[in-house]
Amino acid sequence: MDRRQSGVLTRRLGAGQHRTWTVVRYFARLLLYLVIASGALIVLIPFVWMVSASLKELDQVFAYPPVWIPNPIRWENYREALMTPLHPFIPYYFANTLYVTLGCLVGEVLSCSLVGFGFARLRFPGRRLLFMIVLATMAVPFYVVMIPQFILFRQLGWVNSFYPLLVPSYFATNGFFIFLFRQFFARISPDLFDAARIDGSSTWGIYRRVVLPLSVPVIATVCILSFTAHWNDFLGPLLYLSRTRLRTVSVGLALFIGLQGVQWNHLMAASTAVMLPCVLVFFAFQSLFIQGIVITGVKG
Repeated sequence: MDRRQSGVLTRRLGAGQHRTWTVVRYFARLLLYLVIASGALIVLIPFVWMVSASLKELDQVFAYPPVWIPNPIRWENYREALMTPLHPFIPYYFANTLYVTLGCLVGEVLSCSLVGFGFARLRFPGRRLLFMIVLATMAVPFYVVMIPQFILFRQLGWVNSFYPLLVPSYFATNGFFIFLFRQFFARISPDLFDAARIDGSSTWGIYRRVVLPLSVPVIATVCILSFTAHWNDFLGPLLYLSRTRLRTVSVGLALFIGLQGVQWNHLMAASTAVMLPCVLVFFAFQSLFIQGIVITGVKG
């Protein structure tokens, strides 16, 4: 076999190996997608059951074998669960929860972004030490400060008001959000700050005109995390809000479990309605959320 024939054979063998690896990669990717789809299906089964149970009659909820498609479909379960004097989700619980959630969201975005900007771009003595202290606060559980906070807010006369839930959010009490903002701001090119300084902008002007417009991904990330955390918060409203008209949806769901048993179809209907806003917010800002998490995790 001469050199030319040997080269042709080598190229054919190389092409055959390339096709073989292409097929192997295709089937490996297909197998990965099947595993991910199976895992997603397993995770979704409880949510599908919850929605199905919310439309059933009470005797069908725990029927065996399970009845996945309600017959008949009872849309009345939502009205009976959400609009009764005993459980006034509409109008009180939902309105209270939305008020607290949006108020805390605005406070945390403003205060934590300011602190994160200071740690990322301002130079002052003890900056690293203070940032480490802020990170250390993430390891302190709420139960450690729960009693001192309650005593403080009771002395201020804030029990049975929304102040204990709203006011701390405006003082940058969330170390994780400060960390996210600081990581994102540290990635912004210093040339932008230098150009703004040359144009005569103050530190506040740089934060407002340069930093915030570039920070949409991290702001969306903080908004999603803050919204879901405060919408689902149970312990805070349980401690400070005892009046019926001040309760939030998480406390309202807990009240379905009473001494006379549980109307499971009504509880599932209320749970579905309570979960829906968080799902809508996440899917509305999903791309920005992923982008913000990726960007803030790249640079230390």
